[in-house]
Amino acid sequence: MVTDTIAAVATGNVLSAIGIIRVSGPRTVEILDRVFRPADGKPMSAHGDRQLVYGALTDEDGQTLDLCLCTLSRAPRSYTGEDTAELQCHGSPVVLRLGLEALFARGARQALAGEFTRRAFLNGRMDLTQAEAVIDLIDAETPLAARNAAGQLSVAILRRSEAVYAALGRICAHYHAVLDYPDEDIPPFVMAEYEGDLAAGEQTLSALLDSFSRGRFLEKGVTTAILGKPNVGKSSLLNPLLGYERAIVTDVPGTTRDTLSERCVLGGVPLRLTDTAGLRTAADAVELLGVERAVAAAETAELVLAVFDLSRPWDSGDDRVAAMAAGAKRSVAVANKRDLPACWDPEERLGSFPAAVRVSALEGAGLDELERAVAAAFPLPETAAGEILTNARQAEAIGRALERLRAGREALAGGWPADAVLTECEAAMEALAELTGRKVRQDVTDSIFSRFCVGK
Repeated sequence: MVTDTIAAVATGNVLSAIGIIRVSGPRTVEILDRVFRPADGKPMSAHGDRQLVYGALTDEDGQTLDLCLCTLSRAPRSYTGEDTAELQCHGSPVVLRLGLEALFARGARQALAGEFTRRAFLNGRMDLTQAEAVIDLIDAETPLAARNAAGQLSVAILRRSEAVYAALGRICAHYHAVLDYPDEDIPPFVMAEYEGDLAAGEQTLSALLDSFSRGRFLEKGVTTAILGKPNVGKSSLLNPLLGYERAIVTDVPGTTRDTLSERCVLGGVPLRLTDTAGLRTAADAVELLGVERAVAAAETAELVLAVFDLSRPWDSGDDRVAAMAAGAKRSVAVANKRDLPACWDPEERLGSFPAAVRVSALEGAGLDELERAVAAAFPLPETAAGEILTNARQAEAIGRALERLRAGREALAGGWPADAVLTECEAAMEALAELTGRKVRQDVTDSIFSRFCVGK
């Protein structure tokens, strides 16, 4: 049972218009009455839940620190399931720090990273999939990622997995009821009658797991290497994709001698872009190291943007780039400098690529075609918001549940006794229990909540 009251700045230590101090725990109301003085003269304990109250935040000596707004949410109808409060102050880091110190002096302590959401989980206000959706929503880099995380926060994955869990539970309950109470008027247990439930459960879990192969890119981003010979325009392409001048661009071949990594969103797909050194015979040890890193980046990338210069004749160096891109998991050929006279035919040279586009990185032309090509390379399953699986822990648990469910169906088809099938069903239920947090190890929850910032 939680007995202490925690407090933290929820808006970070940056200058802003508004800064929020969050409080949660059994002494929240008592501490508020000592540090916040409502303008209407009534203590906060006399105000109703979720009312926005104007007043003064005071220090230990009763001196005003700020004129702010306060709202109180009593247990259990709050984010954490405990008495909670938020003080909406002016966004001076100094004011927020002094406000925290006033709360600490009255008995609160500094909240740990993710402790508010951890308490929400421990108090049954959310399951683990929802807790993980909170951090995914905070970290979302695209509208689709935000909508999917919001859907997961609204129990989209829980709803689908719980339907499977409940069906397996009914099967096990019927079996054990007949076994334990043979004299009761209970319909006989016939395992074959439940084959449809097992098949439906397998289909549901399989669909969820299939979405992970694409959905994980929403959370982690797609590792992307920009590959090409020196001076074909790799850095010139990187800069407009990022929207600012990140890489130095000159007419001197070999300007980029190391890898540059940045994040951007292209075609709705979050990319972890790496601009690489030009592929050629290195002139010195430093350039050699850069070329080796370029090759390594291309070998491990989920996507390679292979850049070629339309204005110069095709040569063996371009062949090397094309061959490396052909070995990548996904690739898009980018014929750059379309604003200049072409020395070769893109359709002839780039026909083996899954997608090829003609751009002018200098003028920003053709980037919309590149966006469409990248989006097509990472199609997302057509599911309702929140039903795209993005979390590796969740995918692992669903994968184990699916494996045991398939084993149960195989045992049923092979004519095995009902208890052998039920053993697999119970193992599948155990895996699904780990998914939602019904059954979970302490180190797993520690790992999950360590991703959160202080104040959430």
